Amino acid sequence: MNIKIPLFKIYWDKNDIQAVSEVIKRGSYWAIGPEVEKFEKLIAEYVGTEHAVVFNSGTSALHAILLAINIKKGDEVIVPSMSFISTSNSVLFTGGKPVFADIENRTFSLDDEDINKKITRKTKAIIPVHYAGCPSYCIKKIRDIAEDKNIFLIEDAAAALGAKIDQQKVGTFGDAAMFSFCQNKIITTGEGGVITTNSKKLYNKLKLLVSHGKMGGNYISIGYNLRMASMNAALGISQLMKIDKLIKMRRNIASKYNSQLKNIKNIDLILPPDHFFHVYWIYSILIEGNLKGKLKQHLLNSGVYSKLYYDPIHLTQYYKKLYSYSIGTLQNTEDFCNKSLSLPIFPSMKKEEINYIVQCIKELMI
Repeated sequence: MNIKIPLFKIYWDKNDIQAVSEVIKRGSYWAIGPEVEKFEKLIAEYVGTEHAVVFNSGTSALHAILLAINIKKGDEVIVPSMSFISTSNSVLFTGGKPVFADIENRTFSLDDEDINKKITRKTKAIIPVHYAGCPSYCIKKIRDIAEDKNIFLIEDAAAALGAKIDQQKVGTFGDAAMFSFCQNKIITTGEGGVITTNSKKLYNKLKLLVSHGKMGGNYISIGYNLRMASMNAALGISQLMKIDKLIKMRRNIASKYNSQLKNIKNIDLILPPDHFFHVYWIYSILIEGNLKGKLKQHLLNSGVYSKLYYDPIHLTQYYKKLYSYSIGTLQNTEDFCNKSLSLPIFPSMKKEEINYIVQCIKELMI
């Protein structure tokens, strides 16, 4: 199959190449160079938190924050099923139990009412996902629940760097937040992640966990090797310098999609609520009338790649076997996944590519 338009392309420029090259050429401190601390400082400033600790992946970052708050066997953590599987796997890494709650139908993040139903005396944390780059519709209500019940709130903002409600950026609603820098995210270090927090205590714990429990010249606790390399951090700094430009490009593409798809039969647009600033990591539509499979195949036959973000975690083979989940367990999640299709979106996308994709959709849907 000749793919004319992939789901994403990585945006890079000569500054990215120069940043990485400078680290390589100096011939030292490839692993623990000054770029790491600088990147952490810049990310914390951008998000609006006191501290940031970078990791070799977003998954490592989630694992580390759960370890830092002492999630252990018998503890429960409420998560969405409609997410990348690392959201729930990270809980399993600690011996804890992920408890799936359903999503709401505005931004497709965790529903506060279902969270309330799932809370038990064993609940130690809640991890709402800011899906697709849009802030969670219920994040303030979830924060209130967490504060009222003394439950730790971790924002999974993997794909939502720069998203905000009014002027408050995601990553500042909870006790801590995780952002991903994987290759297709808003900015990228190739692979990487970060935890942001205002807690000095958590920051110190994370710093120990990320590098074998080392403080100064001594090892004072157990830790891991979860470090981000200097070259990756240098790339992250360069990428962060153009984040406003990248987000603007994504939002312009989404606007073009919206204007051309809004009146097509059996297609519903997913529009952010008022005062919600969406950074459009992905662009998804809802397809009615059991036409999703046909449209996906038609696009593929036309050289356009599309996919579902994400398959429900509770219906994967592993989780069905682990917890005996079945179809119908999380109705909103399953309904969304049955209708949702993500179309190509990337900063360098051309108007002609958008027009071609829309024309392919019209060929089947009109």
